[in-house]
Amino acid sequence: MKRMTLVLSVLVLAALACQVGAQPVPSMPTPSVAAVQQQDASQIDSQAAVRSQESLVALFQTVNPGVVAIKTIGAQGGSLGSGFVYDELGHIVTNYHVVEGSRQVEVDFISGFKVYGTVVGTDLDSDLAVVKVEAPASELYPLPLGDSDALQVGQTVIAIGNPFGLNSSMTLGIVSALGRTLDSMHTSTNGGVFTAGDIIQTDAAINPGNSGGPLFNLNGEVVGINRAIRTVNSTDSGEPLNSGIGFAVSSNIVKRVVPVLIEKGQYDYPFLGISSMDELTLPVIEALGLKSQVGAYVTLVIPDGPADKAGIVAGTKQTSIDGLLAGGDLITAIDGRPIKTFDELLRYLLTNKSPGDTIVLTILRGEETVDITITLDKRPR
Repeated sequence: MKRMTLVLSVLVLAALACQVGAQPVPSMPTPSVAAVQQQDASQIDSQAAVRSQESLVALFQTVNPGVVAIKTIGAQGGSLGSGFVYDELGHIVTNYHVVEGSRQVEVDFISGFKVYGTVVGTDLDSDLAVVKVEAPASELYPLPLGDSDALQVGQTVIAIGNPFGLNSSMTLGIVSALGRTLDSMHTSTNGGVFTAGDIIQTDAAINPGNSGGPLFNLNGEVVGINRAIRTVNSTDSGEPLNSGIGFAVSSNIVKRVVPVLIEKGQYDYPFLGISSMDELTLPVIEALGLKSQVGAYVTLVIPDGPADKAGIVAGTKQTSIDGLLAGGDLITAIDGRPIKTFDELLRYLLTNKSPGDTIVLTILRGEETVDITITLDKRPR
């Protein structure tokens, strides 16, 4: 369990030719050659920009038929969101918060075809939902899922969705960061909030109505589902506005979760039973007396949870920082993979493990390094 907050940005591909003039020198009778060479380079850059533009146009035309707008009506009024066609059976993937509490779900296709849908599965942990529609085969254009683990910071991504009800809007950006975490919508029995992991951060413009829509790579594969933005800006009506920090659920989480949602209606996440800190600052490291500057420091162990049963220890000794207790374990690796933060530990768990699986945590307890085997449970509901 942890904390955080929550959409995408614009990458403008431009080629600028810099032509530098020069005074002719008598001993150099052909100064125009350099200008010709520079002009050729400018033409090449211009042609590359045109090809890049054409590829984006072609990508939009290829994938847009698989993107849908979602309109819901619930007890608190209506809402707008986005989604995409998952398969030829009529399953639509979107965010849980788009359909939360809805009495009626309308799914609109770009052809103009509209149909009511039924929510068949929800996941509060990663904010995912599956809506089933009965639609002609000609309307169902499933979009391929890419490998989000193959993403790298700096790669171009494209968002298509329904911001502010403006259907089929496309924006460009880059992958700003990987492996982020956000608070989930799943609360624990003691009132805490579970954490959603393996979140993609992007600067592609995402706004209200983009939620649930796909985030594409340049191959036209869905690598994320746009979920939220972090912003201090809002419209006159109080709706949040994009500030260049958006978040998307990774496609590899979608690959694990959605088939189970279709089959069972819900998905069980692995449960370790600890809380940790966002980061270790120097004052915190000094107050705790840690021998390492990286790792996930255990601040809380859930009684009778998997970590508790395996012997993981949280801090109990008061430090110079109010509320910070020393003496807890510092997790430095999971299954032999070094971790620098709790986010990295959570990302590995959510994308590789299921309830009932075992893991080996390497911990630093004082100056002693210990390997502890833990059998994972499922998150309590």
